[in-house]
Amino acid sequence: MPDKPYFVHESSYVDEPCVIGAGTKIWHFSHVMKDCVIGRGCNIGQNVLVSAGVRIGDNCKIQNNVSLYTGVVLEDHVFCGPSMVFTNVVNPRSEVVRKDEYMTTLVKRGASVGANATLVCGITVGAYAFVGAGAVVTRDVPDFALVVGNPARRTGWMCRCGIKLPVTEERAACGTCAAEYVLHAGVLSPA
Repeated sequence: MPDKPYFVHESSYVDEPCVIGAGTKIWHFSHVMKDCVIGRGCNIGQNVLVSAGVRIGDNCKIQNNVSLYTGVVLEDHVFCGPSMVFTNVVNPRSEVVRKDEYMTTLVKRGASVGANATLVCGITVGAYAFVGAGAVVTRDVPDFALVVGNPARRTGWMCRCGIKLPVTEERAACGTCAAEYVLHAGVLSPA
């Protein structure tokens, strides 16, 4: 039998069936549960839980101590910082079973979620958005938005390359990669 096209550290568990893409690395003390899908080229850090039914796109980076609970969907190129938190029920109780109430949390392509941030379930984090460290996100985050605080509020806009954008008169240009954007009706989009 040929070697698997992905790496799993000997201290980790991978339950079957699941799909794991080529080039993905699953590090120490992690647990990948059945019926999940992990894309190609992902890096799953130490002590990460990927619950049943979770979907992770290609080239995602999941840092140490992150639990991706049932209902989490990450598109391609998502970054989850160390110890950030996903939830999947809005009103959990130990003595009340609410598995039929799990909500979907979608993190779109290229978004970054900082260390120790919390994403309350049922929201969408937009493409290339940036959630600051320690933020508590309770509502949808627009594409390219920078949100910080508790509850998280938009404080600026981010370039696709991860640099904060100076926005003037409904236009923005990145000083690093020269990408240009247009701001119209509270929505930032590439020019």
